[in-house]
Amino acid sequence: MPAARVEYIAPWWVVWLHSVPHLDLRLQPVDSAFKPRDESYQESLLFLGLVAAVGLGLNLLFLAAYLACTRCCQREETAQTKRRDPCCTTWTAVVAGLICCAAVGVGFYGNSETNDGVYQLLYALDNANHTFSGMDTLVSETTQTMKVDLEQHLARLSEILASRGDYIQTLKFMQQMAGNIMAQLTVVPVWKEVTEELTELTDQTGQGEYYRWLSYLLLFALDLVICLLACLGLAKRSRCLLASALCCGLLGLLLSWTSLAADSAAAVGSSDFCAAPDTFLLNITEGHVSTEVTRYYLYCSQSMSSPFQQALTIFQRSLTTMQVQVAGLLRFAVPLFPTAENDLLAIQRLLNSSESSLHQLTALLDCRGLHKDYLDALAGICYDGIEGLLYLGLFSLLAALAFSIMICVGPRAWKSFTTRDRDYDDIDDDDPFNPQARRIATHIPPRGPLRSFCSYSSGLGSQTSLQPPSQTISNAPVSEYMNQALLFGGNPRYESVPLIGRGSPPPTYSPSMRATYLSVTDEHLRHYGSEFPA
Repeated sequence: MPAARVEYIAPWWVVWLHSVPHLDLRLQPVDSAFKPRDESYQESLLFLGLVAAVGLGLNLLFLAAYLACTRCCQREETAQTKRRDPCCTTWTAVVAGLICCAAVGVGFYGNSETNDGVYQLLYALDNANHTFSGMDTLVSETTQTMKVDLEQHLARLSEILASRGDYIQTLKFMQQMAGNIMAQLTVVPVWKEVTEELTELTDQTGQGEYYRWLSYLLLFALDLVICLLACLGLAKRSRCLLASALCCGLLGLLLSWTSLAADSAAAVGSSDFCAAPDTFLLNITEGHVSTEVTRYYLYCSQSMSSPFQQALTIFQRSLTTMQVQVAGLLRFAVPLFPTAENDLLAIQRLLNSSESSLHQLTALLDCRGLHKDYLDALAGICYDGIEGLLYLGLFSLLAALAFSIMICVGPRAWKSFTTRDRDYDDIDDDDPFNPQARRIATHIPPRGPLRSFCSYSSGLGSQTSLQPPSQTISNAPVSEYMNQALLFGGNPRYESVPLIGRGSPPPTYSPSMRATYLSVTDEHLRHYGSEFPA
C-alpha cells in the first residue's frame, strides 16, 4: 500500500492558512507548528481573534463617522433630489437584503460542510477506537486462556499421567509453549490509555460540534429575521419596525464579527495540524507507544515490515506445536488413561479458540485498517472541515457588509418618513385628497351639516350680479355631488356659487343652487357654442 505522504496531500487552503504569520500577544513571532498545549501557540490563535475584534472596532468607527457626516452635512434639497432619495434608499436596502440572503446561503453550505467533515473525523476515530479495543480484548483473552485455563487442565493431567515420565515431559513442554505465547503477546502494545483518550476526545468533539452547528442555524435564522424586519419597515413605512431592524442589525453585526474571529482561529489551528499531522502524532505518542509502531501505522508502506511479525510467527509456531502434542496424547495416552480424555479435549478446544484469536489479532494489527481510518480522519478535518470554515468566514464578512449597509440606510429612510409626514401636516385636514384626512376620518365622529358661505368670485362676468341666496330646507333628493363629497371628506359642504372655469373638482351644491348652476351652465354653453360650433 502506498505511503501516507503520497496518498495525503494537503489542499491549497491548508498551505495558505498555515503560512499566516503567527504572533503572540507581545507581537513576537511564534512557530506555526501545531502545539495546542503550548502557551505561546495559544496566544497566536487568540491574536487572530483580536484582529477580528479590531476589524469590528474599525467597522463601528466607520459607521459612526458616516452617520455623523450625514447628520452634519444635511442641507436644503431640491424637489428633484427629494424624489430621488426614496428610490436610492429603496434600492440600497434591496442590495443589502440580497447580500444578507447570499450570506445565509453561503453560511448554510459552509455549516453543512464543516459538520460533514467533523462527523467523518468522529467516524474514523470511532473505528480506530474499536480496533484498539479489539486488540486489547484479544490479547487479554488469550493471556487468560494460556495462563489460567490451560494451566488448570495441565495440572490435572500431571496428576493423572504422573506414572508416565514421557507424558509428563510432554505436558511440561506444552506449559513452556504456553509461556512462550504469553511472552510474545507482551510485544503488542496496550491501547487502554489510547482508547480512553480517544473516547473522551470523540465525546467532547461530538458535543461541541452539535452546539456549534445549532448556534450557526440560530444565527442564520436571526439574520433572515432582521432582513424581514427591515423589508417590512420600509414597505409599511413603520418607524417601529425600522428601529427594531436597526437595533437587531447592530446585534447581527457584532455576532458576525465574533463568528469570524472563532472561524479564523479554528481554521488556522486546524491547518497547522493538517500541514504536518505525522509529526504531531509522533510527538504526542512518544513515551506511550514505540516510534516504530507509530510509523508503521502512519505510513503503512509495503517496504516497511510489521513490528509484530516475529511475535505473531512465534505465536503461530508455538500454538501449532501444542496442538500436535495434544493430538499425540489423545492417540496414545487416552487408551491407557481414559480419565485424561476430558482434559485433553478441553485443551484442544482452548488451542483452537486461541488460533482463531490469533487470526483476528493478526488482521487487527495489520496497518491497512488503522491507516485507512487515519486518512479518513485527515480528509474529514483537512478537506471538508476547513473548507466549511472558510465558507463560514465568508458568510461572516458578507453578513457584516449587509448589516453595515442596512445601518447606513436606516437614518435616510427614517428621514424620508419624517419628511413625508411633515408634508402631509402642511395640507388642510379637510382636503379630500389628503391621505392623513382619509386615515383619521374613521376616528372622528361625524359632524352635522355646516352652514355654507357664499362665494362671489367666478371666472364668468355673468356671475358678478349674483346675490347670496337664502338657505332653505328642502326635501329634494341629495345630488350625486353630495355623494362624492361624502366619499372624499365625510361631511357635505354646500357652495353658494358654482366654481366654473377653475378646473377644480366638482363642488357640492345646496338644493337652492342647483337651478342657478344649471341656468348658468346653459348660458355658458350657448355663449361658447356659437363661437366654437361642434
